[in-house]
Amino acid sequence: MNKSIVKYSLPLLSSLALLLTVFSCNRQEATEDTRAPYVVPDSLMKTLVVDTVKTSNITDAIKFNGLVDFNTDKVVNVFPLVSGNVQGVNVVPGDFVKQGQVLGVVKSAEVANYNSALITAATNVQLTAKQLSQQKDLFKSGLASQVDITNAEVAYEQAVAGKTAAEKILSINGNNTNGEYLIKAPIDGFIVQMNITNGMAIRPDNNAGLFTISDLKNVWVQANVYEGNIGKVHQGDSVDVTTISYPDKVFKGKVDKMMDALDPATKTLKMRIVLPNPGYLLKPQMFATVTLENNENRTAISVSAKSLVFDNSQYYVVVLTGKNNVEIRPVQLISNNGITAYIQSGLKPGERVVASNAILIYGSLNS
Repeated sequence: MNKSIVKYSLPLLSSLALLLTVFSCNRQEATEDTRAPYVVPDSLMKTLVVDTVKTSNITDAIKFNGLVDFNTDKVVNVFPLVSGNVQGVNVVPGDFVKQGQVLGVVKSAEVANYNSALITAATNVQLTAKQLSQQKDLFKSGLASQVDITNAEVAYEQAVAGKTAAEKILSINGNNTNGEYLIKAPIDGFIVQMNITNGMAIRPDNNAGLFTISDLKNVWVQANVYEGNIGKVHQGDSVDVTTISYPDKVFKGKVDKMMDALDPATKTLKMRIVLPNPGYLLKPQMFATVTLENNENRTAISVSAKSLVFDNSQYYVVVLTGKNNVEIRPVQLISNNGITAYIQSGLKPGERVVASNAILIYGSLNS
């Protein structure tokens, strides 16, 4: 074989190998740089919530700390009307009672005396009625004067009045003729407090009520308003109330009253909200968060708060113009009340943004 051919063939082969390597790398780089556009999967597209960018009044959400309390307009304290010994108490705090239901029995000498007084008054009426009849007969025979008849009539009327008074006293105290005073529920509601036990001796001058009954169909929420927010809260404003016990449930109510003086200890103003209480879910002394929407007199571009994605100290939205045309757009935020986000820049009214699973699509576009 010719040595000169071999001599010139080796450099040529090396050059060809280098060219092939460079071509292969360039081809690989070109393949890597050319990415297929992101397409929203059909299964995701069917469930996707899309929000249209619009202009609306800016609404801030102001939050207050509060406490669930009784509606004192619907609370009744049951006080003892007679003295005696308690028997037959068969309810406990938390029990629901109906109006007129017997809560306990008091064996009372006073009630026995009221019954005795009624019997005496009824006997006195019978006696004076007979005396009046006798005086009328004597007057016809000339043995009694008109004055005697008048005196007998007065005595009879006084006896009737005494009987009426005795009947009313006994009725007020339960109208029981066995010397027992029945403690009855004056309203439908829940026993929220008790200061009575079987065998307990009670007197009418007890300062504490025997039972406290509350109708919990609606309750109050007492909330603290700091001075900086006093001008933003008005009587009649609608509010949302949430509790630790039911974090996913929102109770709707209204501001019923704003107190006129600050609490000297907390330097806050008390705000009272009236809430309907379906299912008696709200219990007195529960902690609550009161959210009030404050409408400002200015407008801004707005989208659903669920469309925001926060990443690397920046807010983004996913703008959707078609199934095969989605893009990530950075936006500048004015405020976010948890429902609506108000945008300073980055979007225009009429554009559509993804308002559900935005973080999922955002991650796919960034991958």
